[in-house]
Amino acid sequence: MDLLAPSLNRFLDAWLDEDLGRGDLTAVALRGCSGSAHWIAKQPGVFCGGPLVERLFHRLDVAVKVRLLVGDGERLYAGQKVLEIDGPAGVLVAAERTALNLAMRLSGIATATAALVAELEGTNVRLADTRKTTPGLRVLEKYAVRCGGGVNHRLGLDDAAMLKENHLAWAGGMAAAVAAVRTNAPWPVQVIIEAETADQAHEAIIAGANGVLLDEFSPAQLKDLLPRLRLLAEQRPEGPVILEASGVDPGQLQAYAQTGIDLISTSAPVTRSSWLDISMRFDSTNLA
Repeated sequence: MDLLAPSLNRFLDAWLDEDLGRGDLTAVALRGCSGSAHWIAKQPGVFCGGPLVERLFHRLDVAVKVRLLVGDGERLYAGQKVLEIDGPAGVLVAAERTALNLAMRLSGIATATAALVAELEGTNVRLADTRKTTPGLRVLEKYAVRCGGGVNHRLGLDDAAMLKENHLAWAGGMAAAVAAVRTNAPWPVQVIIEAETADQAHEAIIAGANGVLLDEFSPAQLKDLLPRLRLLAEQRPEGPVILEASGVDPGQLQAYAQTGIDLISTSAPVTRSSWLDISMRFDSTNLA
């Protein structure tokens, strides 16, 4: 995920336009002034979005200088200086809110992810995100999950074929759905099947799924089921299978990690996180 990708320009411009509208009405008071400021973290957490912030200011004026003092994925303590910035004062205040909003949102996700990843420390279980993201912000929110130590599930419907309850019902069953995907999708396509019962999980293994998403199973149920699924997978030509727990209680991550699961996917870092509080503080102003 490249925060410098040209394709992000249209999003940055749209977010700035949302705030600027026909133009900042305070700009006339700052005409001819240059200024310097810094960002400060008002609470501890994990920072995310620095390159994006720099790029956003440059969309208004490349003369703005941003000195990042904390890298993406690095921990912050309350009161820590995050970055220093100087340039035309009108530009600094015009982009301030948009830049802070993005950095606080992404840092909040990275912080929440890091807290959950810490619960899995010492295990081989990875924490993955989901497609429950804010429309228009998916790439950035998934980037924030990675900054917090998580891994990304598919970015979209074109990354892997995940067959869920509705697919299986409307396609005429699991075998028919898998066969259709295998026949028509590019090779090598990864097929993941969501299972809500032990019988569905067994059927998914037999159908040749590369991964089985076990939805809303308790840790006790998984501990009993997983060895049987592994054994079944060993007997098939497709080989090993990735077993994933989803629909989990984030407060039970350690219990899930002890079941032998490969992956835990949760939307919690995106859907339940709070913004990390960061503010911009004035340093000095000079008349041009």
